[in-house]
Amino acid sequence: MAMILLRNALLFDGLADAPQERIDVLIDGQRIVEVSSTPIKSTSARSIDLAGNFLMPGLIDAHFHAVLVDANLARLGHMPRSLNTMHAARNLEAALMRGFTTLRDAGGADHGLVKAIEAGLLQGPRLFHSGKVISPTGGHGDSRSPEAIDCAFCGPAGLPFAHIADGVDQVRKAAREELRKGATQIKIMASGGVASPSDPIWNLQYSEEEIAAAVWEARSWRTYVMAHAYTPEAIARALKLGVRSIEHANLIDEPTAKLAKQLDAWIVPTLVTYEALDKFGRQQGFPEVSLRKLSDVLAAGATSLEILSRTGNNIGFGTDLLGDMHQHQSREFSIRAEVMKPAAVLKQATSNNGELLNRDGELGVVKPGALADLIAVDGNPLDNVNLLEHQGRHISLIVKDGAVIKNTL
Repeated sequence: MAMILLRNALLFDGLADAPQERIDVLIDGQRIVEVSSTPIKSTSARSIDLAGNFLMPGLIDAHFHAVLVDANLARLGHMPRSLNTMHAARNLEAALMRGFTTLRDAGGADHGLVKAIEAGLLQGPRLFHSGKVISPTGGHGDSRSPEAIDCAFCGPAGLPFAHIADGVDQVRKAAREELRKGATQIKIMASGGVASPSDPIWNLQYSEEEIAAAVWEARSWRTYVMAHAYTPEAIARALKLGVRSIEHANLIDEPTAKLAKQLDAWIVPTLVTYEALDKFGRQQGFPEVSLRKLSDVLAAGATSLEILSRTGNNIGFGTDLLGDMHQHQSREFSIRAEVMKPAAVLKQATSNNGELLNRDGELGVVKPGALADLIAVDGNPLDNVNLLEHQGRHISLIVKDGAVIKNTL
């Protein structure tokens, strides 16, 4: 792979609040080898003049669902897996062209998609996959209608994105199965959810023993558990049992946010999905029972961001979109910027998420030794974060793993 020299950038390195002017960045293979305010000289590198364009780390979405290609999750079980995979490939390719060079898939994607990306069979972001989510019967991962008689098809080959596992032994087996298949973290359901038909938002899911079993299995592989949870009670009990990453957390209160900070845990809000479901869910087949539950969490999203900012929590960036609503992925930046400073939001989608993924210093930063995932923006997102919307229209350069994916400079 040829060396690449990016010259004359306005650099946001993922760490500092303010950008640096007239910066050169030298890439050798998959890694950044030099970042300098003094012009870098190289006779062998391909030179790209950014002419003052805004250069930053590739974006990271820590709550993505590549295979949830229908807003009505119950219909996924009737979709041919080959068709689902083709839709998922489209979602991954589109995310990359929006500047997302890394995704943490929060349920559904498997090692096959990871291998397809690594082999160049599809052009997608680096993928940290959870495999199938682990859910109790009637929990947020159980998309069967209340009229379904049993769960004979709910094992490893059944529901397209969930293991239905009840009891410590089943939870252990489900976690081990996903870890065996290369999952980079384990996802469990710890409270009720919107997209599932049977469980109220306030419902607590999994006993303490079951959650502890999932946490132990993940730690035995030197990784962690991420948990879907909305209410303070559900969040607090998951945190106390060792869950590292809380997803959504719309109804979090200040004492629970302080507990998360004390335990050095992560909170990953996903506000754009509630806005998109409210606007487009019905026309895309989102079930009426789920639309009725949506109001419980929709209005609370901004308040949760205010609380998390005030208490100084570790905040990740996620989107959690379904079906054709994946196209609104970058709208999450603008929603957060209504409450937070743009620099904080950009850090959440870069260096914060790199740390969340246990790739601190490798992902989400521009510095020597980091993986060469970079994007250039025509304009300054620190002044106008909306530039990251519009399906990557204002992104002039995308580099992933040291390879130029897009260049309109």
